[in-house]
Amino acid sequence: MNVVSADARILPVPPEPFALIVGPALQHADAGALEQAIRRMGLRPERLAEDAGDVGSRAPRFRLSFGSFSVTAGPAGDAALDMADPADPSTSLLAASLPQDWRAGGRCWIFLPEPNAGDAGADDRPERLREFFKMLVLAIDLFDASHIFWSPAKLWSDAPQFRASVAEMLVSGMPPVLHLVAFRHRDTAEGDRVTTRGLALFAGQELEGRLPRGWTVAEMVKRLARLALDIMLNGPIGRTERVRGLDAGEWVTLSPQTGVSGRSLVLVEFGGGH
Repeated sequence: MNVVSADARILPVPPEPFALIVGPALQHADAGALEQAIRRMGLRPERLAEDAGDVGSRAPRFRLSFGSFSVTAGPAGDAALDMADPADPSTSLLAASLPQDWRAGGRCWIFLPEPNAGDAGADDRPERLREFFKMLVLAIDLFDASHIFWSPAKLWSDAPQFRASVAEMLVSGMPPVLHLVAFRHRDTAEGDRVTTRGLALFAGQELEGRLPRGWTVAEMVKRLARLALDIMLNGPIGRTERVRGLDAGEWVTLSPQTGVSGRSLVLVEFGGGH
């Protein structure tokens, strides 16, 4: 049975994107000691007042700043914890197996970006996300985090692996696509399909492809991940395109479909080479 401390009910269900981290250093942590540790990490903590519904709670809640970027951080509330439930079939896990008490004792914290007065809107989103990921790496180190949850993909992954992937991104410029985009496999009347989740945050599009006969899901994910990375780096697909695939003689057709709220689905069809 999952147990949630009353002190953990600090933040309501948040807007996206947000991240959760699970770390033993957070469990029953002293607010003063946490604040000092955060300050030594260079994140300039500012203690925030408790929510009105949490009068008497001693759980800490902070505004953390990294350069001009800031987040609200503190023990995750029930709604966020429920959304991230690893036992829910809609939740994806990448090489991650959370401890049974992952949500107990305030050991799961939420990191929610705050809007900045000087935001330029969608144009500065890549830079803001980059700063967010750098801040999360510092938090992973500070709290000895074991797992991280990325809400746009509804995806749990191994925190040290996430940290290493962000470090690689800072050197190569390649986003850690497998930690930021989930690949969901489902069986439909038209056959097996794999769909991305979380890519729309970066380009307003998701990918969906039918699994070709004889392919494994891993082979399909490898190709969709390559396409997702290209979209993250170069922007959305604006028209139907036919491009070369990974293997000799393999081709890929990308067909954007009209979506709602500025988002669209790109149908991916593989041919040749299999």
